Amino acid sequence: MSNYAGVWLRNDLRLSANPALAAASEVNGEQRCVPALLLICPAQMHEHDWAPIKWDLYLRQLEAFVTEAAEQGVLLHIEVIDSWRTAGKSVKRFAEQHGLTQVHINAEYPVHEQRRDRAVQGVLQLMQVALKVHHGSVIVPPVVTTQSGQVYQKFTPFARAWRDYVAQHGVPRCAPLPKRAAAAPAVIPEIDYPRRDSSAWAVGEANAQQILRDYINNQSSHYAAERDMPALDSTSRLSAYWEIGLLSPWQAAAVLSELSPTFPYGLDKGADTWLTELIWREFYLHLMHHVPRLSYGHAFLRHTDALQWRQDDDGFQRWCEGNTGFPIVDAGMRQLAAEGWMHNRVRMIVAHFLVKDLLIDWRWGERFFMQNLIDGSFAANNGGWQWSASTGTDAAPYFRVFNPTLQSEKFDPDGSYIRKWVKELKDCPTKHIHAPGNWLKQQGRTDYPQPMVDHKQARERVLAAFKAL
Repeated sequence: MSNYAGVWLRNDLRLSANPALAAASEVNGEQRCVPALLLICPAQMHEHDWAPIKWDLYLRQLEAFVTEAAEQGVLLHIEVIDSWRTAGKSVKRFAEQHGLTQVHINAEYPVHEQRRDRAVQGVLQLMQVALKVHHGSVIVPPVVTTQSGQVYQKFTPFARAWRDYVAQHGVPRCAPLPKRAAAAPAVIPEIDYPRRDSSAWAVGEANAQQILRDYINNQSSHYAAERDMPALDSTSRLSAYWEIGLLSPWQAAAVLSELSPTFPYGLDKGADTWLTELIWREFYLHLMHHVPRLSYGHAFLRHTDALQWRQDDDGFQRWCEGNTGFPIVDAGMRQLAAEGWMHNRVRMIVAHFLVKDLLIDWRWGERFFMQNLIDGSFAANNGGWQWSASTGTDAAPYFRVFNPTLQSEKFDPDGSYIRKWVKELKDCPTKHIHAPGNWLKQQGRTDYPQPMVDHKQARERVLAAFKAL
């Protein structure tokens, strides 16, 4: 009996640079369609705090993908399930309906998804159907380890190993899908999950690939010099596309490799710094794969789980709403509320403020970000928050406490970013914009709050909390 392969899609709604789909296509040849299954589990989305704006982007891309997939001979089925525990039944039925001998997937790395896939693999084995696993969401699969076989806990040696792996194995690529007879387009079922307008982000593979190519070729050279300046808005904003799988980082590596014959070396400083950010993303995904406790809300540094955080619901609410009295913090939180996105430097500033100045549990901030960010990544968001909280691997040392006013002066020197998002301060002189409390008093103004905490005292408080561990 000849092999016949299908693909089980997840956060990989793309036809190109999709190794699971390409492998199934190669097995089937040009004369047979490629059956594909997409399972959507709203309960799991709630559990992982999917932001409504992220879901809206995913759904818009799904609508585009349904049409593009049908045109390429991909016979897509979409099913809504109540729990990942029933995924095995759905995949089994899919395999039986099409007489499959193989089901191809792109790996997902959080612990619940790994368990789901192992359970499905067991179900398929009983049917003598092979589950074939690919790594389409990372450039380097989670196989790089230290010389002693341990997972890398520090970013710098991981990044060296990552680059060595790419230099040795090359940029991962897969063949484009051949021309096939069109398939019937899938019907998208009704899905009960809140949506928020994501139309500021284009969907469709051709659009996303053009945005990627334009950024790398025309803007990445400025990345190192401008990436920390939120008023310039010169970062790529491609992270939302990695998260829903509209783009694969394989495609970013392919475009970057055109800039240097010795890729991943030889890039200019801007492009190389941007590549380093992609490596950070993969560092956190590898950690999520190797360290299950990260999927359960635990700190990487186990002893820091005993830290005595403050239970301050009112303070947390002020942080969420952007009413802390620290303009750079408030600008970031208001940008998040308005756009479902925040500049990366400001993400670090607001995170440091919550965990170090307010001594509020990093998990509160981690969840709020996931509930609101269009590019919310379980792994990268967790890694970023634990870095700021000094509880994670290769984290900022606990005694490193960002001074939000100094950060503001350094990265938004003329206050342009603050004025854009904190409208109460649009007329505030630049010399007062970073700490406007006294100026507001002189003006008799009460429409913007005074600082909710004394930074120097807050710094002493958080240092004492860490020293008590």
